[in-house]
Amino acid sequence: MDTIASLFSFITTPVSWVIVQFHSVYGAIFGPDTGWAWGLSIVSLVILIRICLIPLFVKQIKATRAMQTLQPEMKKIQERYKNDKQRQSEEMMKLYKETGTNPLSSCLPILAQSPFFFALYHVLNSIANNDTIGVINQSLLESAQKAHIFGAPLAAKFTDSSADVTALDASLTTVRIVTAVMIVLMSASQFYTQRQLMTKNVDTTVKTPFMQQQKMLMYVFPVMFAVFGINFPVGVLVYWLTTNVWTMGQQMYVIHNNPTPGSKAQAAYLERLTKHVTNHGKTRRRGERAIIKAIVAKGRDRNEFERKFINGLSKAGLAAQADGTVMKSDAAVATVAEDGTPTTATSKRQQPKRQSKSQRQSGHPKQAGEPTSLEKAEPEDAKPDTAKPDAAKKAASKPGSGGRSKAQSGQRKGGPQRPKSPSKK
Repeated sequence: MDTIASLFSFITTPVSWVIVQFHSVYGAIFGPDTGWAWGLSIVSLVILIRICLIPLFVKQIKATRAMQTLQPEMKKIQERYKNDKQRQSEEMMKLYKETGTNPLSSCLPILAQSPFFFALYHVLNSIANNDTIGVINQSLLESAQKAHIFGAPLAAKFTDSSADVTALDASLTTVRIVTAVMIVLMSASQFYTQRQLMTKNVDTTVKTPFMQQQKMLMYVFPVMFAVFGINFPVGVLVYWLTTNVWTMGQQMYVIHNNPTPGSKAQAAYLERLTKHVTNHGKTRRRGERAIIKAIVAKGRDRNEFERKFINGLSKAGLAAQADGTVMKSDAAVATVAEDGTPTTATSKRQQPKRQSKSQRQSGHPKQAGEPTSLEKAEPEDAKPDTAKPDAAKKAASKPGSGGRSKAQSGQRKGGPQRPKSPSKK
């Protein structure tokens, strides 16, 4: 391990300088020789490094999701050229080039963080060996050796002998208890981070070998941390535990606010987003608009959770726009009737009244006040002359008429009159 760490000795000076600057700040608060001053200096170094690595972390997320999307195509290539490894590699590289993905992008944060990790290990190992390094002079070296975290010196390791621990003014039992607890916490945080990635932020609609690899790493990484952790100084364990906790929190934030499409985390996120949008009628943050924009752009390629989200907006009278905003749909735009009462275009249509049997046989319904077909067809000259009622009565009472009315003599009432037959003399 010392040989590997010495390869990164070129960065030990910047790392030691950053630690000394933070130590000068915390030393003025807690005391220069306390474990709080040196421990918080290491924690601050981790936070500074991880903040600088955020752009690489974003690239890692994009690369990981791109690789998840390409898994079905990669599996087809492997099955098609399973007997030709060279052609298989060529097709894989061609696929990466066409899609603009890089398999190594998912490892960028770890690769970028490795030099700082080994440089810090080299600095703490030099402190344990009573050697000055970088900008840490003899006075700072003596101060760092006196610093204890929960009774364990920064430079002590789980595998140190009793004589080595006594030389650092500490107890071997205390050192082993503190280091064991830190190793367990470090492994547990790593396991939880990988587990929440597998159980919540993986597309459940696609079963690929990539998922099996991630599941295997979920159990392998904690074991590796436990094995190598017994050889790490307490200061390095502080560094690694802090970076694992940072990674866990960062992963939880990404899963909560920008989940992988098709995952359980996306279903929970879209459910929360639906409730907010339906209650307020708009989105809150730029990230929400970006997610809605991506869902709209998918069209028919949306997954089950995304279709449910769009349908939920439609039921609430809203529609997602191409730019990620949410607006009222045309079907729910409020209008005002003539009497001034607000109505909506989605109001229920009034059902027509049920027709009677005679109306159905006539072919059209009869409305109230509407004249019958015979009344419509009656000409003006066929209407009874109401102006001369007396003449009509006299004509009806003449001898020879038999006292029959027009209806009894075969004439149509209210319709065109039949021509009279010639009377018999």
